[in-house]
Amino acid sequence: MTGSSALFTDQYELTMVDAALADGTAERESLFEAFARRLPAGRRYGVVAGTGRLLELVQRFRFTDAELAWLAAERIVRPTTIDWLADYRFTGDIHGYREGEAYFPGSPLLTIHAGFAEGVMLETIVLSTLNADSSVASAAARMVSVALGRPIAEMGSRRTNEQAAVAAARAAYIAGFAATSNLEAGRRWGVPTMGTAAHSFTLLHDSEAEAFRAQIDTAGVGTTLLIDTYDIEQGVRTAVEVAGTGLGAVRIDSGDLPTVVAAVREQLDALGATGTKITVTSDLDEFTIAALSGAPVDSYGVGTSVVTGSGFPAAGMVYKLVARRGDDGEWVSVAKSSADKVSVGGRKNAARRLDGTRTAREELVFLGDGPGGAPEFDPGDETLRPLLVPLIAAGEVDERYLGAAGTRLAREHHAAVMEELPVEAFRLGRGEAVIPTTYR
Repeated sequence: MTGSSALFTDQYELTMVDAALADGTAERESLFEAFARRLPAGRRYGVVAGTGRLLELVQRFRFTDAELAWLAAERIVRPTTIDWLADYRFTGDIHGYREGEAYFPGSPLLTIHAGFAEGVMLETIVLSTLNADSSVASAAARMVSVALGRPIAEMGSRRTNEQAAVAAARAAYIAGFAATSNLEAGRRWGVPTMGTAAHSFTLLHDSEAEAFRAQIDTAGVGTTLLIDTYDIEQGVRTAVEVAGTGLGAVRIDSGDLPTVVAAVREQLDALGATGTKITVTSDLDEFTIAALSGAPVDSYGVGTSVVTGSGFPAAGMVYKLVARRGDDGEWVSVAKSSADKVSVGGRKNAARRLDGTRTAREELVFLGDGPGGAPEFDPGDETLRPLLVPLIAAGEVDERYLGAAGTRLAREHHAAVMEELPVEAFRLGRGEAVIPTTYR
């Protein structure tokens, strides 16, 4: 994706910069942090997603002549600030949890070290990216865990806006979904794509048999036929008559799914199509997938629920100034203390404590005053897994985390992280975070 990302932001970021430039505090060395005070109700862990997208957005956070002209015409900030924005480049450092990582309340997901004006400019774009993508990935991870190894395809493009659809497909893939119906996600991020036919294709033809035959003629017998446009029992019979017993799969998109799936499996087997798989769609979420765990389903397709975070479309992350240089040159920890919105000041370092079975037992957050003020970890201590990695150093992005390769890396990391979580993490019943967060 090309073009400036600079106006994907809130006006108050620019008006704060305007005032800070006027009073001389714009360059004051600062440390910002993105974190979640709590998990969405009932969730036991969250999944970090959006990091690779965010790094690209930071690279493109430039004010071109078009953005500057609009800001000047609207008188958003003073002319001297327009001049400052013309030269804006993020030149600081960003550390963060790796994409695909699990997180918990208080986890320091992203730390931004820069002058105040440079750092505060990124607040909205950091939160809009991480909140949406992490919400999708967290919901997708729950669905994957109850699918018991059966693949899930993301099919939610028609349930969100066009750019959000691409981001959601990517986030779901990182969290373990097998494929997406969204072609742009395939092109841009390397997510495997899939898709066959909708009910309209069957309705286009004079008979269901003609529709099935047309699809098979172009896609081969390994395709998936949608069998519930009319009568499901007849649809199964017609599908096998047209494709033969080597038919790849049938898709069911309606009905009392446990009952229908069992009947379709029995009918397919009776017709000799024992190798034909069954895929199920129809407004699925983690709870309906779990309810189908004992049914002869081979794969799932999920749309609305995954792209909307299964009831939590935002992950609840915030972006706060946690430390700044004082007039004496020393670091000062700062924190918000409003009721129900307390934050913890200072630079953080974080590690996950693992027991002898490599199961996560605690999120450890170590506090310091500023960059370099929190302890580093002994690389020989196998009970602690460090969580923060450098993402941007002196304005230069670590390109390992970008593009399709970065997306695959995040997916691999997520799979490894899920192996560490206690089994209680995967229960769907309401509960608290599966491991505690401890500050030291």
